[in-house]
Amino acid sequence: MDNNSQASSGKCPFSHGANTSAASSNTDWWPNSLNLDILSQHDTKTNPLDPDFNYAEAFKSLDLEAVKQDIRDLINSSQDWWPSDYGSYIGMFVRTAWHLAGSYRKQDGRGGANTGNQRFAPLNSWPDNVNTDKGRRLLWPIKKKYGNKLSWGDLIVLAGTVAYDVAGLKTFGFGGGRVDIWHPEKDIYWGEEHQWLAPTANRYGNDQDRQSLENPLAAVQMGLIYVNPEGVDGVQDPLRTAQDMRVTFDRMGMDDEETVALTVGGHTVGKAHGNGKAELLGKDVEGADVEFQGLGWHNPEGTGNGSNTMVSGLEGAWTTHPTKWDNEFLYLLFTYEWQKTTSPAGAKQWEPINIKEEDKPVDAHNPNIRRNPMMTDADMALKMDPEYRKIAEGFYKDPARLAEVFARAWYKLTHRDMGPKSRYLGADVPAEDLIWQDPIPTVDYTLSEAEIDELKVKLLNSGLSSSDLITTAWDSARTYRGSDFRGGANGARIRLSPQKDWIGNEPERLQRVLAKLEEIQAGLAKKVSIADLIVLGGTAAVEKAAQAAGVNVKVSFTPGRGDATQEQTDEYSFADLEPTHDGYRNWQKQDYAVQPEEMLLDRTQLMGLTAPEMTVLIGGMRVLDTNYGGAKEGVLTDRVGVLTNDFFVNLTDMNYTWKPVGKNRYEICDRATGAVKWTATRVDLVFGSNSILRSYAEVYAQDDNKEKFVHDFIAAWNKVMNADRFDVK
Repeated sequence: MDNNSQASSGKCPFSHGANTSAASSNTDWWPNSLNLDILSQHDTKTNPLDPDFNYAEAFKSLDLEAVKQDIRDLINSSQDWWPSDYGSYIGMFVRTAWHLAGSYRKQDGRGGANTGNQRFAPLNSWPDNVNTDKGRRLLWPIKKKYGNKLSWGDLIVLAGTVAYDVAGLKTFGFGGGRVDIWHPEKDIYWGEEHQWLAPTANRYGNDQDRQSLENPLAAVQMGLIYVNPEGVDGVQDPLRTAQDMRVTFDRMGMDDEETVALTVGGHTVGKAHGNGKAELLGKDVEGADVEFQGLGWHNPEGTGNGSNTMVSGLEGAWTTHPTKWDNEFLYLLFTYEWQKTTSPAGAKQWEPINIKEEDKPVDAHNPNIRRNPMMTDADMALKMDPEYRKIAEGFYKDPARLAEVFARAWYKLTHRDMGPKSRYLGADVPAEDLIWQDPIPTVDYTLSEAEIDELKVKLLNSGLSSSDLITTAWDSARTYRGSDFRGGANGARIRLSPQKDWIGNEPERLQRVLAKLEEIQAGLAKKVSIADLIVLGGTAAVEKAAQAAGVNVKVSFTPGRGDATQEQTDEYSFADLEPTHDGYRNWQKQDYAVQPEEMLLDRTQLMGLTAPEMTVLIGGMRVLDTNYGGAKEGVLTDRVGVLTNDFFVNLTDMNYTWKPVGKNRYEICDRATGAVKWTATRVDLVFGSNSILRSYAEVYAQDDNKEKFVHDFIAAWNKVMNADRFDVK
């Protein structure tokens, strides 16, 4: 060490491993290496609660009415450190909940309120989330009071819902059950930009075609929840903004009517804050120094809050009475002509021309002063876009209709990522089954072990191959997404549109298998659902393959799946669950910009699997002959259909060489003779090339782990088959 180093500022005579600003990761040194971190999300080691803590059980002991009353009391108060607007926190709590839930996107089910992820970077520091940190801190006394019985995700959504109730809206309901995470979901892809609010062209294939927004993104710019309130790239053009709104809200699972209702209802309460200079705001939450104690965007002007509050930079309320649910938003929008103007902070907004004094809202902190209302570019889109205008005019004429549509849309917005209704907790859960909750009929039968064994024999003797049974069960279950708890084998929607026609499900083969299963079902004395028969068929075939490998094991099976109907299936919504790739079956729909192994990791994380589980499943699926279309790439065994560890044995055998022979195709050749023994893809070879995955592959290739491989494969198989069985967890 240099003798002078200790005298220099920032130098230290020991390791800087804890200095996160200076530390380098392996990906800094090798940026093209496969990053497996996404499979370590939600690691239980970061959870400070006891291992046996059950949030659902804790929530059941919660006095929900007492919580709601505490929220009402807080809403109608004003705290010295962060004064309320108009003597009410209605707008604050609505916005905090909205921006928690609003990050949801239907393409991959990520984002949303379910995990309380707004507490962590990057969401806690998005420019669009300015001062949601104040909303969470205002709620802290309630969280502190009810503790483990009430997650942050549930509390924030409940506070927003109660706020609407206090404003006078008849809300649709509330369901608890959101389980908080304890560290950032840093591997969610929010866009490739390294600059907040970078120009929108960065995430569009064609900037003039707003439908070309990059998948799976929903927001138009890095750091936004939806669209830019000042207009596309800050240029006021409501018709162009309407294009962004239509795409963005659709990617959240909302249609035009819901989009209009949410925009109107969201801006019926509260106000925008821009009475100051945005450039003077301090660092965001994640970048602020320790003395700010987790609060960001410190405003040095005046009091820094109250009349000096800075959020979006836009300034003003949308309605005459910003703490009441009413129809004033549409009254003002359609009664007056609006002109382009700027806020005190310089943000672009719209203000009415020649508005009556009595239609102006009072100042948020001085009731003796009246201010002009304002509208965003997105608000003006409701007046100028022909389709949006028709809907908005309908709501204007029928306020009761607006209230009903908004209440339902708010419920959908804040609950969309919670999965089936069976996961909802509390007395305020509506009884109605909603199509976006993917309802599945319950079953009323039970099966004894003897009956299950008898069914296994029927399925194995049906004339269907083991490969047919395993691949059908896999294809049915692989749609599960732990991000929003959608998909999976329960419901047997693989036999319905649109799933029955997905290319990845090999429709011709699938229909042949389903026809045989329906034939078996028709001949049963006790009716068993097709969903159960699909899973049991795959399970029986796996059990048979294990026994053929010399491992005498019985694969467990839990019946109870129902069969959904076509009427219970939202075809448009389910289209987003269509697989475009499946590394487990060595298939991808077409060539993509990302490598197949990267897509494998994304699918694996959505299914809730770990890296070791991914590894053992790949090895087993290959030898079980489950490749798409019967392809032979990666089938590194001479005992096809037997659940052996041959894939790993042969992948790690140095008697072979590996050479590329085309795009995503490799030959595995005998090192001595040069003869081609097998072929493989990148997904296959990455388990020998990546140092972490190879370490797992070597475990399963060992002579003493042949039985371990079988048992681990079965455990991972059962995890996939039962991922959506919330009734037995």
